[in-house]
Amino acid sequence: MAGRVQDKVAVVVGGGQTPGETIGNGKATSLLLAHEGARVLVVDADLARAQQTVDKIRAEGGEAEAMAADIREEDQVRAFIEAAVERFGGLDLLHNNVGGSVGIGDAPATDLSVEGWDRIFQINLRGMWLACKWAIPVMQEQGGGSIVNISSMAARHAYPWVGYKTSKMGVIGLTEQLAGQYAPDLIRVNAILPGLMNTPMAIEARVNAGMPRDEVVASRNARIPLGGMMGSGWDVAYAALFLHSDEAQFITGVSLPVDGGMGVG
Repeated sequence: MAGRVQDKVAVVVGGGQTPGETIGNGKATSLLLAHEGARVLVVDADLARAQQTVDKIRAEGGEAEAMAADIREEDQVRAFIEAAVERFGGLDLLHNNVGGSVGIGDAPATDLSVEGWDRIFQINLRGMWLACKWAIPVMQEQGGGSIVNISSMAARHAYPWVGYKTSKMGVIGLTEQLAGQYAPDLIRVNAILPGLMNTPMAIEARVNAGMPRDEVVASRNARIPLGGMMGSGWDVAYAALFLHSDEAQFITGVSLPVDGGMGVG
């Protein structure tokens, strides 16, 4: 049986992951799209991490290539979009998964430096816009496509660090603007808002700062109404698979919470 994104060409930006005991959103999405028939270009700032994802895809019989890029640099963003077209013959799915907070200098509004603010917005928002800027003309030429941008439920909740929250709210605005403008071109643009997830990026920084792992996990689990347990990278990946698939062909401009009910609990 054909997969849900069979023969589609996908670019997953942020498809590697930081080391840890669980799987990250970008890696899980790359693996799932490949499992469902897509040919995947895995892009990450760290080539070795992108290659680890590619090796896993290939070991499972999928087709993938790895590429390193700094999404703050427009020439590098343009290069990976062009590489997808050159290597796989087109571009159907763009998945923007890059983002950061405290690890790239975030802080409360009165403590955040101008340099930290600029860095966060360059990575969390400008990079997504640049990827869309270069992907959209390819999708227009071939008659449509799907873009999924990863925002965060931090955009909707009280959150202590100003850069992450405001940039992730910006991702929602970017998504809605592009969805409306490019709907006539059959380009669908949607956002996913993960809540508290058990991913390396979320957990390992706290563990490395000296918090016991079991306490970190337990405290986050306790905040989840749906079953009292954080989500995983696979929960985000399955939401992405749906939005990228033809099953969602009449859906654009949505911001889909994947949060175990935190937004309504």
